[in-house]
Amino acid sequence: NIHANKFTIDRHSGVLRIKTGVTLDYEKSRTHFVVVVAKDGGGKLRGDNKVFSATTTVTVNVEDVQDTPPMFIGTPYYGYVYEDTLAGSEVLTVVALDGDRGKPNSIHYCIVNGSEGSFEISNTTGAISVIKSPNQLKKEVYELKVQASEVSQEGDVSVYAFAVVTIRVVDLNNHPPTFYGENGPQNRFELTMYEHPPEGEILRGLKITVNDSDQGANAKFNLRLVGPGGIFRVVPQTVLNEAQVTIIVENSAAIDYEKFKVLTFKLLAIEVNTPEKFSSTADVVIRLLDTNDNVPKFSSDYYIARIPENSPGGSNVVAVTATDPDSGLWGEVKYSIYGTGADLFLIHPSTGIIYTQPWAVLDAEVNSKYNFYVKAEDTDGKYSLAEVFITVLDVNDHSPEFNENIQEKTMIIGSPVKIEAIDQDAEEPNNIVDYSIMQADPANVFDIDQSTGEIKLKSYIRSLDIIHNITKNKDCIWSLVVQAKDRGSPSFSTTAVLKIDITEETLHKGPMAAFLMQTKDNPMKALGVLAGVMGIMVLITIMISTAMFWRNKRSNKITPVRRIIKKRQTPQPRAVRMEWLKFKRPSNAAEKFIVEDDTKSLQNENSNNNIQVVPVPPTAPVPPPPPAMAPGGDAPGWRVPTVSGSLTPKFINKQLKKRGHGSAHNALVSELKMKFEKRNASIGEPHI
Repeated sequence: NIHANKFTIDRHSGVLRIKTGVTLDYEKSRTHFVVVVAKDGGGKLRGDNKVFSATTTVTVNVEDVQDTPPMFIGTPYYGYVYEDTLAGSEVLTVVALDGDRGKPNSIHYCIVNGSEGSFEISNTTGAISVIKSPNQLKKEVYELKVQASEVSQEGDVSVYAFAVVTIRVVDLNNHPPTFYGENGPQNRFELTMYEHPPEGEILRGLKITVNDSDQGANAKFNLRLVGPGGIFRVVPQTVLNEAQVTIIVENSAAIDYEKFKVLTFKLLAIEVNTPEKFSSTADVVIRLLDTNDNVPKFSSDYYIARIPENSPGGSNVVAVTATDPDSGLWGEVKYSIYGTGADLFLIHPSTGIIYTQPWAVLDAEVNSKYNFYVKAEDTDGKYSLAEVFITVLDVNDHSPEFNENIQEKTMIIGSPVKIEAIDQDAEEPNNIVDYSIMQADPANVFDIDQSTGEIKLKSYIRSLDIIHNITKNKDCIWSLVVQAKDRGSPSFSTTAVLKIDITEETLHKGPMAAFLMQTKDNPMKALGVLAGVMGIMVLITIMISTAMFWRNKRSNKITPVRRIIKKRQTPQPRAVRMEWLKFKRPSNAAEKFIVEDDTKSLQNENSNNNIQVVPVPPTAPVPPPPPAMAPGGDAPGWRVPTVSGSLTPKFINKQLKKRGHGSAHNALVSELKMKFEKRNASIGEPHI
């Protein structure tokens, strides 16, 4: 493997060399294995080309040289000098080795600094000893800087290394932590306080001090409270020699009088780093005082009760229960009810029993569900609510009722008649009615449906002839006694007399015949329907007349009496003709202008008998200029055919409206007359 190998070989000479840029490290790998393959040039063997090869493994051993400094073994170094240690005693030994393990040099040890004349080290073994009495040592901790050097066989110091040695002067642990009160050592502390103090509050009623007379690490210890967890915490948690102990509230909700009347803890002080782990304890007893910190609580969020509807006033319905765990007056509960459904009920303020009002009448048919709230309140006004659901149970206290005790029905052969009784009870089966025929003469003529109350003839009765054979009563009227009975327990029933007039189906068809048959038993119903129809017709007539009256009253137009028909003459030499409008004295506003008919002008000029309505201008038009006179004296002149009709002006001057009908008529006549006279004068016709 030439890529992972640190060696290369000449293909021809077989010389093995180290690759360029690669070095061998004795400390990392002391031996290398190289696999070498030798191949011949190949040749034919038994007619085939064949190449032979051989493989061998070359083992390369690396020799060490002095190129690595010494190394300390087992660092870091810690040592302890106890208060009873004698001067000259060995504290600890450091060890260093030459990094070149193939041909290692010897190691020489020395303390560079930090000893302050209190410690020494062996040059050859590395053992460090204290040379002073522990009482003479001025420091609690000493840090010594130790040097390890390689010494060659010639005695030369080539390379070296350093290590730090920490030596701690340790006091003997012969004093446990001790708790003190205001009057000296004490192992029990008591306090009385109210429940639920604020979180973070210090229990100032406890005066506790803790002390350890040892020195150094022997005087270091931890403090903790042993008991119900998470309620209090102690400060400080770690003490060196002496401290004032403070207990702080951590969970106010857990300091509950209803859960614990007395809280007891163990205050524990235990040494941290000593092998003896000396410790001491003190009892902390906290007595709690009650406060009104609880709200009355119901045994259930809602109460469901049932009461029969015939229960007398003052009957008990349900008892609710609420408890307040507070002591004394704070734990007393007072009950009350409120809500729209509470009008018929009362509650005992102390026992919580809900009962009906003395005058209350519960009727499931009127109201079967009542819902309201009950409140439990303590003396401080703290309260809680629960919901009450009361169901009024239906009792079979109503009997079925017919509309009338004596009923009359008309039965068409082949069609049933129906009776109906209503039971006012609210629920099944109390309000389910069954029907039966109690008495009929003759019997076996009618059948009744038990559920629907439909009464029909027996299947063999198909005509009046069969009925006439059964009875001599020619009017075919039967009287039956029918019974309506509910299914309640106990069951109630009622009876009615039913008179049935039997008839055959009428030959007349249609809705009127059906209506007459339906109203045969009740003629007042037919009269009522007829009176209603006539009233509607009168009302419609009045509405139409009123609408027409107001329309005519508000209209300012003059409707035409007759059409104006203009006849065009046959083509002939045109001569000037004119029309003279004869005005009549109008008897009303619609007859301002009247024109007499001219029978000769009933044909138009084109003789096609098409009638054309001439639109009337708002004012009299200006006559057109006269045409050129035709030659000859025998040509007839223009004439005005007389046509009877009325003209309705579309626009009326506001001033004319103010003057009234008489002034408007006179002004218009004068204007028209003047224009016609002017026109006749221009064409030479005599004045009309």
